[in-house]
Amino acid sequence: MHATLPHQRRARPSLGFVLLLGALTAFGAVSIDLYLPALPGIAQDFGVSMGAVQGTMSAFFIGMALGQLIYGPLSDRIGRRTPLLIGAVIYTLASLACAMAPSLEALIVGRFAQALGACAGVVVARAVVSDRFDTVESARLFSLLFLVLGVAPLLAPTLGAVLLQVAGWRAIFFVLAGFGLLIGTAVAFGLPESRTQATADQAADESAMRSYREVGKSPQLMGFLLAGAFNGAALFTYISSSPGLFIGHFGVTPLVFGWIFAGVAAGLIASTQLNRALLRRYTPIQLMRVGSLGAVGFSLLFVALAMAGVASLAVSISLLFAALASYGFVTANSMALALSLMPTRAGAISALIGSSSFAFGAVATGLLGLWPTPGPLPMAIGMAIGFLGCWASLQFLARIGRWTA
Repeated sequence: MHATLPHQRRARPSLGFVLLLGALTAFGAVSIDLYLPALPGIAQDFGVSMGAVQGTMSAFFIGMALGQLIYGPLSDRIGRRTPLLIGAVIYTLASLACAMAPSLEALIVGRFAQALGACAGVVVARAVVSDRFDTVESARLFSLLFLVLGVAPLLAPTLGAVLLQVAGWRAIFFVLAGFGLLIGTAVAFGLPESRTQATADQAADESAMRSYREVGKSPQLMGFLLAGAFNGAALFTYISSSPGLFIGHFGVTPLVFGWIFAGVAAGLIASTQLNRALLRRYTPIQLMRVGSLGAVGFSLLFVALAMAGVASLAVSISLLFAALASYGFVTANSMALALSLMPTRAGAISALIGSSSFAFGAVATGLLGLWPTPGPLPMAIGMAIGFLGCWASLQFLARIGRWTA
């Protein structure tokens, strides 16, 4: 079986367009990364365990997963701009509610609502890219968006640590409310409608559930979707476990944790930009083959060293850097390939890409919260399972070994 990649549209994005889409894509990352250093402080403030505070992470992941299933088909039906504006309003109000939460339970509810707003930017940004660019150019642009998105893990934990020291954890959510207001304003005045007439006609003739059923009938498309979901589970395993590992287990300060988190994120950012450059010479399929194998290899090595009790701080950082750098060769390419297979259902496909990733992340985070043993082993096993699932999805559903493109 051989397949070729469909070519849709080709254009060159402007700097302002890239920055705005990058900011929309970063809604989720900023909302997670900025408050990571505050997790131990929140636990202490409310008198609960770190495992209980991880419920705020799970609630956010669940909200991101469910909300995208609504916004994706909605953006196919009514256009891209309106769902973005609705999401920005919800996000801003929910961030204010989190800032004034009187209990952990209230904070969990606020984080869920915050995610319902944040996910609009994430899901619609992918659909906008698919509206305007062909497959290879979409893969390159998704890689470029990761450069903008990368500012979040590079700067947000450090900024969060500074806010924590100066004004306490509640100030973090006031800053997030301001971020939501700023992005909503930018969309209102700076993002033109991009939905195509073909997409509008397709959405008018079928319900959201029918769109999802049609997507589910394509094994290749589901392979790319599940590859992204398992990849996302591995990434969220790292994100949600990192404060407990570095601050709780290894005993680094919140500020040092911010620098460690930024350093690991730099590897992911570098790999996505290398992926963007290599797409001039290699196909998305070829790059995914190498990236998925690399991620599996480094994560299994992490498991082995953690089980042997020799995964020190330096070893853990090094293997996390390598595994997440390999991740960078899969994520943008799998998105572009999935969206290219049914371009008139870009919103629905984008919703499934994001919701499955966050759903898998929510499950991984919830299970990690139940793990009784501290240290690097829970993170290592969770990431290895995610990367193995990604590799298997590409091999046996997407069947990338049979693609010639």
